[in-house]
Amino acid sequence: MLPKYKRILLKLSGEALMGDANYGIDHKVITQYAYDIKAVTDLGVQVAIVIGGGNIYRGMNEAETGIERAQGDYMGMLATVINGMALQSGLEKIGLYTRLQSAIKMEQIAEPYIRRRAIRHVEKGRVVIFGAGTGNPYFTTDTAASLRAIEIQADVILKGTRVDGIYTADPEKDATATRFETITFSEVYQKSLNVMDMTAFTLCQENKLPIIVFDMNKPGNLLNVIMGKNVGTLVKG
Repeated sequence: MLPKYKRILLKLSGEALMGDANYGIDHKVITQYAYDIKAVTDLGVQVAIVIGGGNIYRGMNEAETGIERAQGDYMGMLATVINGMALQSGLEKIGLYTRLQSAIKMEQIAEPYIRRRAIRHVEKGRVVIFGAGTGNPYFTTDTAASLRAIEIQADVILKGTRVDGIYTADPEKDATATRFETITFSEVYQKSLNVMDMTAFTLCQENKLPIIVFDMNKPGNLLNVIMGKNVGTLVKG
């Protein structure tokens, strides 16, 4: 069977990198992600990645931290670069070629984000990791993922979370919650479901870019999504 998607943007949660810890990076999670990503690149799938920074720093709540929102957001962007470096190391350890691009210039550790260069890298089979969000405060890494996916003309955004799709309610709190296999953008709005922040979600809708929400922490799930199996929830239309 051939992969259903040729070029993907994989959005990973920073919090997921903590594993069972309360902070930081669990090398076992990095290793699992690396092998799952290698499984799809071995099929010729072109992979770009945006990763959050919530395992290190979240700059959203000025009232709690005492740090103004813009400053906190920049701190969060730097956290995503640290996570990007960790994932880059894990990928290269098992033989993948990677490039880390940053929306904030830091030449010693990452290339500057250049759209055409990013496209060329994925065409050559390199895994491109986009760090530092959009480079602007007041935007989330969900928005960065949507923006980069559109810019590199990805076929789909794969949002890897710790739940296996979009539910009628929070499945961790409501045992009667049921999972949607597919849902439209309009239905997500109508049901007030939490998929991505509204800026990111609207970008995807306006550019007709489908989103698949799935459980990235289950080994093999990424490959199953790529092969078109019934994993997670597809948002389209």
